[in-house]
Amino acid sequence: MVSVTSKFSGTSGKDLPDLEQWFAELAPQLPAAELEIVRRAVARAEAAHAGQVRASGEPYVRHALAVARILSELGLDHEVLAAAILHDVAEDTGITLDDLKAEFGARIATLVDGVTKMKVIREFRPQPGGASRKEHGQAESLRKMLLAMAEDVRVVLIKLADRLHNMRTLAALPEDKQRRIARETLDIYAPLANRLGIWQVKWELEDLSLRYLEPATYKQIAGFLAEKRIDREAYIARFVELLAQELNKAGVTAEVSGRAKHIYSIWKKMQRKHKDFREIFDVRAVRVLVEDIRDCYAALGIVHSLWQYIPGEFDDYIATPKENDYRSIHTAVIGPEGKTVEVQIRTHDMHRQSELGVAAHWRYKEGARHDKGFDDKINWLRSLLEWKDEVAEAVDFVDQFKSEVFSERVYVFTPKGNIVDLQAGATPLDFAYHIHTDVGHRCRGAKVNGQMVPLTYTLKTGDRVEILTIKEGHPSRDWLSPHLGYLQTSRARQKVQAWFKQQNFDANVAAGRQALEREFQRLGLSDVNYEKLAQQFRFDKLEDFLAALGRGEVKPAQILNAVQDLVEPSLRETRPLPGTRPPERRRAPGGISIEGVGNLLTRMARCCNPLPGDAIVGFITRGQGITIHRQDCPNALRHHGEHEERLIEVSWGEDRDQAYPVEVEIHAHERSGLLRDITGLLSNEKINVLAVNTQTDKDKHIAHMSFVLEIPNVEMLSRVLALLDQIPNVMDVRRRTH
Repeated sequence: MVSVTSKFSGTSGKDLPDLEQWFAELAPQLPAAELEIVRRAVARAEAAHAGQVRASGEPYVRHALAVARILSELGLDHEVLAAAILHDVAEDTGITLDDLKAEFGARIATLVDGVTKMKVIREFRPQPGGASRKEHGQAESLRKMLLAMAEDVRVVLIKLADRLHNMRTLAALPEDKQRRIARETLDIYAPLANRLGIWQVKWELEDLSLRYLEPATYKQIAGFLAEKRIDREAYIARFVELLAQELNKAGVTAEVSGRAKHIYSIWKKMQRKHKDFREIFDVRAVRVLVEDIRDCYAALGIVHSLWQYIPGEFDDYIATPKENDYRSIHTAVIGPEGKTVEVQIRTHDMHRQSELGVAAHWRYKEGARHDKGFDDKINWLRSLLEWKDEVAEAVDFVDQFKSEVFSERVYVFTPKGNIVDLQAGATPLDFAYHIHTDVGHRCRGAKVNGQMVPLTYTLKTGDRVEILTIKEGHPSRDWLSPHLGYLQTSRARQKVQAWFKQQNFDANVAAGRQALEREFQRLGLSDVNYEKLAQQFRFDKLEDFLAALGRGEVKPAQILNAVQDLVEPSLRETRPLPGTRPPERRRAPGGISIEGVGNLLTRMARCCNPLPGDAIVGFITRGQGITIHRQDCPNALRHHGEHEERLIEVSWGEDRDQAYPVEVEIHAHERSGLLRDITGLLSNEKINVLAVNTQTDKDKHIAHMSFVLEIPNVEMLSRVLALLDQIPNVMDVRRRTH
């Protein structure tokens, strides 16, 4: 067994008591096996940090043990305590994460790794003299990012404890570092503690920050209080006991609690209300929770009957709730010994709403902009912290803290270290348009974490993104195609659409026509009536339709849907005789409607492989039913001249669930793994491959491939062709029609 005799045993101080005394305090909380893991972590940290000292000159291991001590006071588990003790071992000593994993297990090693990754906090550098509005936005993004990056929220708790001990020992650093770290603590860490409901950490971080940012003010308020915190808390305890007794006598079931307001909170209220300390009446605060609204007013009457209330300090937010739905009664009274006390009275439901609902306590206090989606996730985390003692297994509780709850957003860095908040799935091109419209227009490439990536790369939280631009440039129409994956945010798409809309009308018409012809040629569609297509989109003039297409206002997917309903007139028009009924249109197997005949066998012509959406014609064969051709198929055209009487009008029916064989040609620069990439993509898209034929020109290193695929309709064909075209080394992809 590893020896745990500590050369620091017997040390004393607020953060680091005698180790054996600490272990004795932990014994009732932890099973023997878990306590032994904490002991082993202490031994490992002492050995690893041997000879290392902090700025104050004290042994470095004291910091690690003090962090663990703070966390033990919060009632956290043995994995957190061990990871806290080891949190700097992997970064500052020769011990690796693999070593920690082998000795302490994967979960503890993962926590240590997570704390190391949280060093990203150093990217935030607030300016002296207070934070600007822009910096407040950066701080907000970074707070969210830290929570989103943590695979296990316990990592954030370790980081908070680490910062708390650093703040307690900040006096050893130079004054400029004191102010920088204090500002960072006030802007980043204290709000994090607030959001997670760790009030005792929050108020101490705030008080310590104020001590270094506004030392004169801090001393002044401390002097005004003229009593130690413990004395104030003792006063509140007596006040609470007396009020609880009187409520009980009156038959009001209530939960009464209180805490003395800390120095930073008092200072904030002085700043916000522009009042002197003597005008602040909620230095001491008590909260009364009752069952229903009637009891709220009964409790208020008892409070006012016991002590004199202070005029002008009464607010009834039950009768008139705040805009954020905050509800409570606030009053201030002159309590025993002539000291002022603020009393808040609300129901348990109001309290839960205040603490965990839209009017969450952190939102009400910080006055930040409303972000309900993020509120819900933080509130969920805080509620878990409250009922963690009810969870049967610690592992079950930890699993609840996984970062999937932050999946809707990603937080990435600019090259200067600023945080950009984007929706999940965003690409470097979305990032470029978020930075500036002109940056997006001129974007031609991107680097993520120093490596070149395609513009369709999906950004991940923590990525550092650099956009490569040209001097003058404009967006590509391909960026507006959803299936190509360039843009995922509506904001970026709107900026691209706006650019095309502003361009020259004639140029847009030409570009729209070119795009339409290119798409139809690639899909093997011909003889499409552009005028009818424009009418389907409610354009009176074809040029207006083409211009809208050129500007990106009409999407390729919309055109494909319309084309499937645009079938050219039959090569042979059948007209009913005067006085007779039109021939009945009957459904044939395979989703084909046949004009004027009964149910006949149909089959798709192999020469042209028609697909739903193609203009088609039927040819009556001897003994084989009807063969369905594309109208532009050379064989169908030959029949038109030689056997016109055997041509019959057919159209696609409504039953289009069936898949049809389509031949696709691919030309690409030869490379290893090309065929694997193509078949893998088809498999992911659930496209069945009926046949494959490949040939390679060894001299030119060009691969010619032919695939017969089962495709349900033209829209799916367009998507598949577009995805194949994105595969590296592919030069051309098109449907083969004849």
